[in-house]
Amino acid sequence: MSKTRILHDSLGEVAVPAGALYGAQTQRAANNFCISNQRLQPVFIHALASIKRAAAQTNNELGLIPREMADAISDAATVIENGRHSDQFVVDVFQTGSGTSTNMNMNEVIATLASRALHGDVHPNDHVNLGQSSNDVIPTALRISSVIEAGTTLIPALDELADAIDQAAARNRDVIKTGRTHLMDAMPIRVSDELGGWAAQVRQARQRIDSARINLAALPLGGTAVGTGINTHPDFAEKTIARLERHYNAGFHPVENRFAAISSQDDALAFSGELRGSATVLLKIANDLRWMNSGPVSGLAEITLPALQPGSSIMPGKVNPVIPEAAAMAAAQVIGYDSAISVAAQSGNFQLNVMQPLVAFNLLAAIGLLARSAIHLDTSCIARIEFNAAALRDKLGRNAMLITALAPVIGYEKAADVSKQVAASNRPVIDVAEELTDISREKLLRLLDAARLADGGIIDE
Repeated sequence: MSKTRILHDSLGEVAVPAGALYGAQTQRAANNFCISNQRLQPVFIHALASIKRAAAQTNNELGLIPREMADAISDAATVIENGRHSDQFVVDVFQTGSGTSTNMNMNEVIATLASRALHGDVHPNDHVNLGQSSNDVIPTALRISSVIEAGTTLIPALDELADAIDQAAARNRDVIKTGRTHLMDAMPIRVSDELGGWAAQVRQARQRIDSARINLAALPLGGTAVGTGINTHPDFAEKTIARLERHYNAGFHPVENRFAAISSQDDALAFSGELRGSATVLLKIANDLRWMNSGPVSGLAEITLPALQPGSSIMPGKVNPVIPEAAAMAAAQVIGYDSAISVAAQSGNFQLNVMQPLVAFNLLAAIGLLARSAIHLDTSCIARIEFNAAALRDKLGRNAMLITALAPVIGYEKAADVSKQVAASNRPVIDVAEELTDISREKLLRLLDAARLADGGIIDE
């Protein structure tokens, strides 16, 4: 059996692993919450540590703890924020809804490290948690980590994806293909316009995420247990948040109403909704890629995606669009995260939302999935996409919807008759039109010019 030491908290004694930096309250949580074996992400832990560092420095400035203790707490928090001791954060995501167990996990680890540095007693509640409550610290860490993670991973990934799509569009500016509505043949479209639509969707999603981030930058620190700021110095919140803003330079500022920010997760829900919106954008692009790549004999075969791995354990030579499929599954998962956050946001009972760890975990998981999916679509798919121009030209010439260009000349009903004959015979549109109308082939070449049609407007005779 591993060696243990006996520690105590307000409920009594607890056996804690001898080498653990955490204490009794963390151990109780580890014993109580054996549900998912999932932990809050490192970026959340680092944000929580940064709050503890800033709080200690503020409490010293306000004369509430001595400089030596503040420095020891600050140094310990900095070490954790830099990625050390990650194995000491052992509390399951599915825990007490305020995140108290995770907050105490941080308090106890920092207290142990600071006590060792001082060769004295630093208390996790009285000193590390001074002026704070789990009820304001955890939602503050949730907001900080989400804002930082989105800004450093997701937004750059979406920018890079949009740029990659634009570059693919530029490479294929002169390629014309059959447009499709209801999955059925429609008027011609330039490949660059189709891809340009994707790029615009990605950029719009990025802008909406950035706008939603602004509301998350308002921090409820200083509200303590119920929003009133009980047991907190009146200058604590403003000074601590100013320190956090100097550290991150991300627009962090005190929230306008702490009661709302502690009792609800409305801003997080709105942000999650924009993540869901981005997921639907990636899902649309991924599904378009899968359709366009289908075949190569019996499908659309408009594009060829990179052959990244064998596609079947039984069919030799089969290659599948694995990156779009993976991105589509990730998008579906993000939509699921948003559904869970929607339920969690409804759990603001009186003065506290009691599903905060779930909201934090799901937001950060969604950000990570979206960022990595966008990067994979960029580097392993969009950047290496090849359009099968010859096949596109052949199909375009037999697209009965080209007859739309003749409707102003021969009338809708006559044009419909020609269209039916094209569909029935699978012959080039121009050949059937020449037979069934009195329009010269020279004029038909002008009227049915796919490039002109793809540019829109009224086709002059």
